[in-house]
Amino acid sequence: MDNSELTFRPARPGEQERILEIIGQAQAQMRAAGSDQWQDGYPARADIDADIARGAGHVLCRANGTIIAYGALFFDGEPSYATIRGAWTTAGDYVVLHRLAVADGEKCRGAATEFLRRTASLARRRGTPAFRVDTNFDNRPMLHLMEKEHFVYCGKIRCRNGERLAFEKRLLPPEKP
Repeated sequence: MDNSELTFRPARPGEQERILEIIGQAQAQMRAAGSDQWQDGYPARADIDADIARGAGHVLCRANGTIIAYGALFFDGEPSYATIRGAWTTAGDYVVLHRLAVADGEKCRGAATEFLRRTASLARRRGTPAFRVDTNFDNRPMLHLMEKEHFVYCGKIRCRNGERLAFEKRLLPPEKP
């Protein structure tokens, strides 16, 4: 994948249908793999609408504008991360990524990796020292991505419908503009 042709930006109103299509593809992939993650109607249209309204929803697009990945970035904390069975590697501010999904046809081509890298770059520019993610114990693609991108396993957190594995990556000092 030629990353120079990709755009990373906030999602816009009117893009929900494409985002939900991508999420539906991810749900089907998880279901086919036997995972319970995202099999209860989450994330739903209301979640994506709320992400976009808050400015948290982000997309990775091809040069022609086609959205190929979606995720929600939050810089104001995650309540379920306050209690962890284990320990975070950093204290203080962090970015958290939720709802990462990649379009069929783009999986295993670097889109998820690029989404993480662009998120980390944005966080560095904002002076945010850490990047946190949680996932289900059986989400093999995400677990592989965490290892590949050098996230550290920190422990387990409880979220809306169960326990999740929690990961963190320390970010280097802010990038120069």
